[in-house]
Amino acid sequence: MTATRVPRRGPAEVPPRVPAQGRAARRHTSRSWSLRVPALVGIAFIVVPLLALLVRTDWANITTHLAAPVVGESLRLSAVTTSATMVLVWLLGTPLAWLLARSDHPLTSWGRALITVPLVLPPVVGGVALLMAFGRRGVLGGSLDAWFGISIPFTTVAVVMAELFVALPFYVISVEGAMRGLDRRYDDIAATLGAGPVRTFTTVVIPMVLPGIAAGSALAWARALGEFGATITFAGSFPGRTQTAPLGVYAALEQDPQAATALSVVMLLVSVVVLGALRSRWLR
Repeated sequence: MTATRVPRRGPAEVPPRVPAQGRAARRHTSRSWSLRVPALVGIAFIVVPLLALLVRTDWANITTHLAAPVVGESLRLSAVTTSATMVLVWLLGTPLAWLLARSDHPLTSWGRALITVPLVLPPVVGGVALLMAFGRRGVLGGSLDAWFGISIPFTTVAVVMAELFVALPFYVISVEGAMRGLDRRYDDIAATLGAGPVRTFTTVVIPMVLPGIAAGSALAWARALGEFGATITFAGSFPGRTQTAPLGVYAALEQDPQAATALSVVMLLVSVVVLGALRSRWLR
């Protein structure tokens, strides 16, 4: 009895096998597009308006537009008010951040929550709150006006107060995070060497958290520079006195659109510079 051999298929007849890893990679790529498309739309939503601003700018005559009175006055006032705001932010925010970072009191979390309220509060509401507190008929402003003849609203001081109200939380949160990560043993060592709390704070803590202070300062300064709602509500928009750069853009948009565009480009460049200063913290 003769055995029958089954002919083998040649190499051309064998269906190619796709590696499991290759199939998984193709499925992963096809599925990733369902995430890439909305991500690209989100990027375009941010980038397109910025590019439109640059495209619509009259670059040939930008120096002329920047020489408009509203541009110079608003930029000069913003430089003055933001500088004063940052001094107050450092003086008030640094000890406050240290207190929040080192306090174990049960109410500390509530204090932190109250300090961060301006982050989510509409700026106009913040302006109304400042007006209710320091206005001529405000809780504190009424006494200042009656006893000392001091009226804060619609002055340059009101601009600084509005900027401080919105910028201080950014600084405190950033610096508190840096201070909270600082080992408490440094405090104990400084105390062992005879340093008091103030000396420990100024000679040990601050030098060690300078990167956090720098990042918080940049964020607070940028927020103060871009403040609009609280400023216009509490300080108004008076050229040379309370009309900061954002208010100058709004005012020039009706009378001199090219000047408003030029001023907007300046503020955009400032924002890019601030982002560049924070690149070591975020751009990784």
